[in-house]
Amino acid sequence: MSKRIRIIPALLLMNEGLYKTVGFKDPAYVGDPINTVKIFNEKEADELVLVDITVSRDNKPINYKKIAEIAGEAFMPMAYGGGIRSFDDACKVFDAGFEKVIINSAAVRNPDLLGAIARVYGSQAVVVSMDVRPNWLRKYKVFTLGGTQNTNLSPEVYARQVESAGAGEIFLQAIHKDGTWGGYDIPLIKMVSDAVNIPVVACGGAGNIDDFKKAVIDGGASAVAAGSMFVYQKKGMGVLITFPTGDNIRMGNN
Repeated sequence: MSKRIRIIPALLLMNEGLYKTVGFKDPAYVGDPINTVKIFNEKEADELVLVDITVSRDNKPINYKKIAEIAGEAFMPMAYGGGIRSFDDACKVFDAGFEKVIINSAAVRNPDLLGAIARVYGSQAVVVSMDVRPNWLRKYKVFTLGGTQNTNLSPEVYARQVESAGAGEIFLQAIHKDGTWGGYDIPLIKMVSDAVNIPVVACGGAGNIDDFKKAVIDGGASAVAAGSMFVYQKKGMGVLITFPTGDNIRMGNN
């Protein structure tokens, strides 16, 4: 019996607009978040990820009013990340209408935060965003603050740490693949997926449906996320919000 892949559009919020990056740099405007969410409603996306890419890096407060407006338009589950530094921040994000919180920098600084949130909202609501790229020795390292700060942590070790701390899911982003359309980093996905028992969502580099299948079958990802593939017509072309149909996102018999 064929298995349907869970596919998640990843939307980047900056100054109340949606943007897309390449290698976590050079953000390009792609549209209004409210209109974009409405389109994904119509296309029946499984879930949406919304990440504010400036609040942590610039040490700004979360715009709760704006994210509540966005969540209020969504018919599907939504996860929010960006600037969640405390249990109170997480509570306000849930109150704004999100089903999951995505923790990045704070998970490194204060791993106990993950357990504190999980004890109240359940571990399934706690996602750790792990931003990874290889160094000059081709060793993978975890980064925070929008890919600007090297923690020197290895992905598999850090993955086990956040699982033990209370995370129920890992959102694995390959910084060096972001916006490239060149396919996921399968060895990285497999490294992290093999290290933990919680779901791993692969993100960074998707260019076609086959990339989704490789991330799941070869990498062991539980789900896949993408940005460029859902907001551009093709690489190098204009904005067009799209999402694959159910028939296109099923794996073969297994």
